[in-house]
Amino acid sequence: MIGLEMSGKTGTLHVVSTPIGNLEDITIRAIEVLRNVDLIACEDTRKSRVLLQRFQITTRLMSLHRFSESSKTHMIVARLSQGQNVALITDAGTPAISDPGHRLVRAAQDAGIPVIPIPGASSITAALSVSGMDCSSFVYLGFAPRKDEQRRTLFRNILGEKRTCVFFETPHRIEATLNTAETVMGSRRVALFRELTKLHEEIIFGTVTQVRDQLRSRESVKGEIIVAVEGASGEAPPADLDQAVRELMQEGLTGKRLASEAHDRFGLKKSEAYDTYLRLRKEELLDD
Repeated sequence: MIGLEMSGKTGTLHVVSTPIGNLEDITIRAIEVLRNVDLIACEDTRKSRVLLQRFQITTRLMSLHRFSESSKTHMIVARLSQGQNVALITDAGTPAISDPGHRLVRAAQDAGIPVIPIPGASSITAALSVSGMDCSSFVYLGFAPRKDEQRRTLFRNILGEKRTCVFFETPHRIEATLNTAETVMGSRRVALFRELTKLHEEIIFGTVTQVRDQLRSRESVKGEIIVAVEGASGEAPPADLDQAVRELMQEGLTGKRLASEAHDRFGLKKSEAYDTYLRLRKEELLDD
């Protein structure tokens, strides 16, 4: 029996990765585990049944989504404690990463039940692998915040981050998110991934502005979206725009040269840095 590991009196919880789009992106081990466990806990039985029917898997399904995970976890742990083997899957990709499952995994661990991963597709690693960015170290940020001020805080934090950052976004919020990213980060390089491994898969590379403008030219944007932001190449930015410009002014930089340095060193928009310089210079002259 390939992939199914028994553990004596108790069962085993198998955390199984499933395809993120193309159903062929499933491992042989995952198929065998799904065929041979006693129960499959899944996010949406309707979506999971499509995958199971594709590979002639008839194992019983139980829904386990974010609204039912708390109430059903004890039921599944009880089955595991009685010696049944259970597989945990989500609608797409690897469970317990921005998807339901971590409560069940923790409960199983606390009950002394073996929990093993059955690795496979992950939209995050799939996106990063073709981002063209240095991903020897990266930061996963989940979904971008809904509110503008929270998004500004997010991108201020990313601005000085030297590691590649990656996050999810929804189609109806992606333009607003990129607008905020442009305001805070200027011309930082990003990669946008839409509908990875699916029929309408699309990958767009460029500056924040270039990617935003390409989406803006369309009537609508659909599908699941991942955004990767290249890490800062220079030093970490000061706490705010005024402080950054003041530091450059203290170094003797002025005008367009200062704006260019602010862009290269801190990733700031040249126009904003230049306008800030003019304002601060005017304030200095008035003080004199």
